[in-house]
Order: sequence, then C-alpha cells, then structure tokens
Amino acid sequence: MPLVIPVKNENKWTMATLKVVNCLFIILATNLAAGELQRPELTEDTDDDYDSINNNPKDPGKPPPDLLSRQHNPNAIHQPNLKRHSCHSCEPPDCSKPTVCRNALQCWKSRVRETTGEESVSKGCTTDQEQVPFYCRTPSVTVQHKRQASGQFQIDCCIGDFCNDGDFPELPPMYPDTSTEYTESLVYGLKIFAAILGPLVVVGTFGVVALHFMRRYHRNRLCNDIRADPDTYYASDDLLRATAAGDSTLREYFEQSMTSGSGSGLPLLIQRTLAKQISLVECIGKGRYGEVWRGVWHGENIAVKIFFSRDEASWSRETEIYSTILLRHENILGYIGSDMTSRNSCTQLWLITHYHALGSLYDYLNYTSLSHQQLMKLCLSVANGLVHLHTEIFGTQGKPAIAHRDIKSKNLLVKTNGTCCIADFGLAVTHFQSTDQLDVGSNPRVGTKRYMSPEVLDETIRVDHFDSFRRADVYALGLVLWEMCRRTVSNGIAEDYKPPFFDVVPSDPSFEDMRKVVCVDQQRPNLPNRWTSDPLLSGMSKLMKECWHQNENVRLPALRIKKTLLKLASSDAVIKMEDMEVCV
Repeated sequence: MPLVIPVKNENKWTMATLKVVNCLFIILATNLAAGELQRPELTEDTDDDYDSINNNPKDPGKPPPDLLSRQHNPNAIHQPNLKRHSCHSCEPPDCSKPTVCRNALQCWKSRVRETTGEESVSKGCTTDQEQVPFYCRTPSVTVQHKRQASGQFQIDCCIGDFCNDGDFPELPPMYPDTSTEYTESLVYGLKIFAAILGPLVVVGTFGVVALHFMRRYHRNRLCNDIRADPDTYYASDDLLRATAAGDSTLREYFEQSMTSGSGSGLPLLIQRTLAKQISLVECIGKGRYGEVWRGVWHGENIAVKIFFSRDEASWSRETEIYSTILLRHENILGYIGSDMTSRNSCTQLWLITHYHALGSLYDYLNYTSLSHQQLMKLCLSVANGLVHLHTEIFGTQGKPAIAHRDIKSKNLLVKTNGTCCIADFGLAVTHFQSTDQLDVGSNPRVGTKRYMSPEVLDETIRVDHFDSFRRADVYALGLVLWEMCRRTVSNGIAEDYKPPFFDVVPSDPSFEDMRKVVCVDQQRPNLPNRWTSDPLLSGMSKLMKECWHQNENVRLPALRIKKTLLKLASSDAVIKMEDMEVCV
C-alpha cells in the first residue's frame, strides 16, 4: 500500500527546504563580498607569516597556482602580455659605472641618505612582477623611528625605455628649519612675560600714585598742625630724630621745613623755640662781640654764637643777612636760626649755625701745614664763597650783591672735607642793581684794622659806591691767601704761622699804626724767596699783589681770582682736580 503524504504536510516540507536554501545563498553571497573587500597586509616578518600558514593544521590543501599568486601579490597586474623595456642601471654610491638593464617591467632611480649625512644614488629596473609593489608603490619615508634602521630614501619609478635618465630625486633637508618654531616659542615667552609683568607695572603705578597723594595729604596735615599750634608742634620730640653727629639730620630738617623761601635759616616760628631745645655743652671761643658755644640740638652738634646785649645791632644785622633769599651755599656758613632768651637774668641773643670741629682757618693754620692740594682746596673754596656773595642773582626772588667787609682768617671756618666757609656777616652791606639801593645797616662796629684796605684806612673810600666795598674784600682776601701760602710746604720748608704785618705792627695795632704802614709807607707782607722756585707759590705771589694793590681800581674781581686759582691748580701736576670738592 503506497505511502500517502497529506498535501498540507508536503507544503510544509517544501517551504522549509526553500528557507534553508535561501539562508545558504545569503551566507554564500556574504562570504563572497567579504572576500572581495579583504586585502592582506604587508609586514616586515613575511617569512614568519608564511611558516604560520603552512603549519596550520586546518590547512585544506594547496590552492590553485593563480589563486596563490593573487594571495601573495594582490596588487600585481594580471596581464599575460606586458611590454618589456630597457633601463639605465648603476650601483651606489655614485653611480659611476652605468649599465643597461633589459627585459624590465619598470625603471627606477633612487637617492638614499644615511644618518651621517652621506648620500648615495643608484638606478635599476624591476623585471619580476612581484617586485613592482615593493619598489614602486612604497612612498619615500624617514625610517628613524624603526628599530635598527635610520636614514632617508626616495625612489622614482617610471615605464618606458631609459625613462630613468636625468636627475636623481631630491630629499628634504636633513635638519628641518626651526626658525618658525623658535619664533613661535619667543612670541609665546614674550606673552607670558607680558602677562606677568603687566599686572606688576599697573599695581606699582597705582602704588606710586597712592604714595604721592598720601605724602601730599601728610604735608597738608603738617601745615594745618603748624598753623594751629606751632610752639607745641615744634617743641615735640617727634619732629627730628637724633642721629650721629653731622649735617645729615639738619639738612633733612631744612628740606622738610615749611619755609616760604625767606632765607637760609628755619622759619621764624621755629626760631622762637630753638633756645628751649638746645643744650650748651662747652665754650669754644670768645671775642669782643660775645662767645661761641658748642651745643646739641636733637642729637646734632651745632654752634651757638651768643652776643652781648650791647651788640644787638650786629646780631640783628647778621640775622638779616642770613635770612637773605638764595644765600645758602656750600662755602657760606650754614644758618639754622636766631633766638632771644634769658639766662641768669641776662638777655642773650643767640645765632645758631652749623658746627665745624676744625675751627677757624686761623686756628687751623696755627697747628697744620698745607700741601699744594690742601692749599688750592682752601683758596678755591674761599674764592668760591666770595664770588657767591658779591654776585647779584636776578629774578622775582633774587639775591642782592653782598660785601662782607670783615674778611679775615678768623672769620673763615674749615670744614671736614678740607674746604672753607665764610662766617660773621655782622658788617655786611647789600646792594640791588635794579634800584641802586645800598643797605649799609646801622651797625657802628668797624672791621679788623689789620685787614683794612688803604682806602678804608685813609678814609677815602666811597661809602655810597658798592664796588668800593667789594674791592676792600678783595684786598683782605689777598692777605688771607698770603697766610695760607706761608704755611704751605715747598722744598720741605714751611714757615710758622704769622698774621699779616706781624713784623711791622704790634699784636693789637691801632688805626694809626695800620694807616702809616699801609697808606704812607705802602708796605705789604713779605714774600719769602723760596716761593720763586715753586711755580705754584710764584703764581700765588703774583695773584696776591693784584689783590692788595694800592689802587683799588686795579684789584681783580672775585670771579677773576677764582679762575686764576683754577688755572694755577690745573697747571700743577701734583694737584688732582677731580678731588677738589669745589663748585667750578
């Protein structure tokens, strides 16, 4: 009995078979597509890969020959009848022995550079189909990153007879240009520097501006305090800090004092309290006008000149002269202030100035001999100070011309730097050229008789003519120059100190004694013979004679004396002009 399958079941088997066939077809198509897209990769270890393929236990067997060729060289050109060419061929490094390579598929030429910089060139051909990708499809590279390899190479391939003729390919520079990188790094560094420095500059600028305004505010507050209660303010201990003895603290005090430019001293409000702040230490000098004491003021040594009450005119005149605008000068005694006080039921008139421990030029010459350098330093400083006195300064607040009228070695003080400054202005006269006003003052005192000029002694001086007083100062300066030259060492010799005319008048000469010697006999201090053998002292002798000439109109002005001294100093090889601390 035949087997009868129901139709319904038969349709089910048929549909299942179709589905299986469809699935197999899809899988086959997918594998074919994947095989067309897949490409084998070239690696350095080709032999190892070949061994691993042969040793694979799942190897199904040897494939057909053309399939194996396609697997080993998928990029090969599969054309049975390729045209063959002839190419140039030569060996590296210089390709000096060219030959011809025949039956070639492609020609090539190359250039190789070693890491040492040496280059080699070569030409050749490719005859094997499988070698074409290795020669002609390999880009030029730098293989410094590969292990056991270094250098650069470039291969150019071509197709045609002797197509590899001509120049060899060029390689890029061995050392790349780093200028751009350097420029970029420099710009970057500058940006970083600006980013750091810029805020600092801005903050510093704001700080300076703030300090300026704070200082301004502080000064304004000090001014208000001074106006409110000057006596209490200046008597306080916070005004000036005590330091080592010298002029530094006083100088700072002068610069910070709220003066309106009334003169070389302190404002009058400060002067009223000076006597209360000064402690007298020792008496350092006495004279017909009074006494000179060394005092201490806020830790500084100062000189206090105490006038007798009967000599108030000299104190008043000297205070007035010191208060002259623009009088302050390095060769004029520094003025601090004046005060009136009462000590032991006696009224005292104080004149406070800078203190100079070496004393007057008179004292200095008594115990010190001078070298050429010291002589010129002293002489130049005295002449420099006298030029400043005699010169009128024009302006809205100018300085009048001033004649001292009592120039002598006791009124010249020696500073520690070896220069002099002029002191004692009790007899000074002032003159304004614009108004031709001559202010002689009301002081009945007369100058030192030993240093009086001939026109003063015979009373022929024109008291209404200011130049007469200036020429009298020049006469006295000539005598002071003689005193200093006498104490100057020349050829190992220096005379003892003696005042002018010591050999013709007594120690305290009268007016008549001096008039007879100077005016009648026309005598002048004796010039030692040894001076003629010394060029400097010989020049100083001529200068003195022009200063103390009998005719006042012949005498040199102070500025000419200063220039002559500078000329004498510069002509002396021993004197070092750079060490002369004198304004020239």
